[in-house]
Amino acid sequence: MKIPPARRAPVSAQESGRQVTITPPENPGTTKGSVGRLLRIMRPEGRFLVGVLACVTMSVALNVVGPLLLGRATDLVFAGVVGRSAPSAGAAHGMNRIAQSRGIDFRGVGIILLIALAVFVGAGLFMLAATQLANRAINLTEARLREDVQAKLSRLPLVYFDRAKRGEVLSRATNDIDNVGQTLQQTLAQALNSVVTILGVLAMMFWISPLLALVALVTVPLAGVVATRVGKLAQPQFAKQWASTGRLNAHIEEMYTGHALVKVCGRQQETVAAFRDQSESLYQAGFRAQFMSGSIQPLMFFVSNLNYVLVAVVGALKVATGTLSIGDVQAFVQYSRQLAMPLTQVASISTLVQSGVASVERVFELLGAEEEVVEDSSAERRLGRLRGEVSFDKACFRYEQDKPLIEQLSLQVEPGQTVAIVGPTGAGKTTLVNLLMRFYDVTAGRIMLDGMDIRSMTRDEVRSCIGMVLQDTWLFGGTIAENIAYGTPRDVAREEIEAAARAAHADRFIRTLPDGYDTVVCDDGAEGAGMSAGEKQLITIARAFVSDPVILVLDEATSAVDTRTEVLIQRAMVRLADGRTSFVIAHRLSTIRDADLILVMEDGAIVEQGKHDALLTHQGAYARLYAAQFEETATPVT
Repeated sequence: MKIPPARRAPVSAQESGRQVTITPPENPGTTKGSVGRLLRIMRPEGRFLVGVLACVTMSVALNVVGPLLLGRATDLVFAGVVGRSAPSAGAAHGMNRIAQSRGIDFRGVGIILLIALAVFVGAGLFMLAATQLANRAINLTEARLREDVQAKLSRLPLVYFDRAKRGEVLSRATNDIDNVGQTLQQTLAQALNSVVTILGVLAMMFWISPLLALVALVTVPLAGVVATRVGKLAQPQFAKQWASTGRLNAHIEEMYTGHALVKVCGRQQETVAAFRDQSESLYQAGFRAQFMSGSIQPLMFFVSNLNYVLVAVVGALKVATGTLSIGDVQAFVQYSRQLAMPLTQVASISTLVQSGVASVERVFELLGAEEEVVEDSSAERRLGRLRGEVSFDKACFRYEQDKPLIEQLSLQVEPGQTVAIVGPTGAGKTTLVNLLMRFYDVTAGRIMLDGMDIRSMTRDEVRSCIGMVLQDTWLFGGTIAENIAYGTPRDVAREEIEAAARAAHADRFIRTLPDGYDTVVCDDGAEGAGMSAGEKQLITIARAFVSDPVILVLDEATSAVDTRTEVLIQRAMVRLADGRTSFVIAHRLSTIRDADLILVMEDGAIVEQGKHDALLTHQGAYARLYAAQFEETATPVT
């Protein structure tokens, strides 16, 4: 198959050749840095956030007017019942004059209550609008964050995926982003509402009685200390919770992928025990995090009750001295409750945010991982049909700086040659092909394609002329025809797809399927459930046929097929390789006898090269490998 073009990074980064390093532009290890970066990601939704703030402000403004209206209604009722002037002057005195002549002014009370009802309904509608706008902004942000992660994954070097567990990466791309979205939905509008409510309520409290307002504020520092201390204790536990979630997902993904092997090896008990340990670790971290975050609300209720007692006592004294009406005290008590509620909400939000911050940091770690070197797209050339001449000129490569793998490797491959690469596991066979594909770049020396250093070409240019068939088959959710056509970016006619399948000897079994070439391959992770491993391999080989590459790479391409199918594929490969440079990685030496050049690799170096008969005559490393496979008498391994 042709390698799909990689997406380019928007910023420059050095090649991650040897080690995955996390270098985010901000320090995601701090709540302030992570939240600040998340807010910058939300900047494109600024218009929605402005609308949220406006609606929240209007809702709070109406809500804080409500207790004042109810206080005036209380003054009317109280003055009518008492039938004499209240001890206080001002507005209440005027209402008492009405009460003296007419008793309770039910019409006035009714009008005030209707106004209060309209005010509270309006506040609720504005809050509903704020919630809708906030959800729209959050959903768009979450979608953009997913796109950023997907684009980032396409820019990460192969070494990142070699060293990272798939389940851990998937957890960051799914669970953590979901948690960020849920945290924003639960906190954004509520946090804005709480902050604006605190400001509005304080303004009304100072307007009614500065002394009572100062009394109400006595408990605010205590509430702040409680929220801060609990938040600091909860944040590390939330971080452990989501880290444990990632490890558990990685374990489940590995066990599901290797489910058959687990059963064959009888490792069910060990697998269950490992799962139980991971689950227990997640339970402990989650319990501690939720316990600490859950303790904030009862603590804040205790602080708010202290506030209520202080306001009630001081307010009663002011009523007794005639400096405040009973309606104003009632309004003030309601305001003290309104002040306590957003303070409690802010404290609860601060602990809830810790869970979201833990996930944000994990997502930003992924987004901050070192990328492949950014290539200048303007340097991409319109290459003609390449001939397929490949040369390695003193190429060196190492995954880790202190552990060389390939040293001073030189090789010349002429156009149209078939080169077989053999050797024991870990000899560097697949690494050699990965260097040619520019999955990695050489640390020294150079690799030439038709006389051009491949590092002077973009990765898209290099990979567009190479077709690859791997030992591990991969089919995506779609029809068989779409899977075969996946090897080329151009539109492929059905006739060309069927011709490629016939060349790969896949046409016969495809037509026996219920819908033929339109049969849908499962996309539930089974990667082609209902087909044998050999049949899936035939489809991937047909994919290579349709791509029409200049250079063909076969990495144990016939390992999953039976002997008869192997013979058919070998014949097809002869036609496919005609006029193309081919690299064949093989352990089954019977498949590479007719190769133009056989390379024998050990410890990253070419120890022998030549044709099959000459290498057997030489009685070297190749002869030993060949004898180990085909001699009648095998030497026991001790």
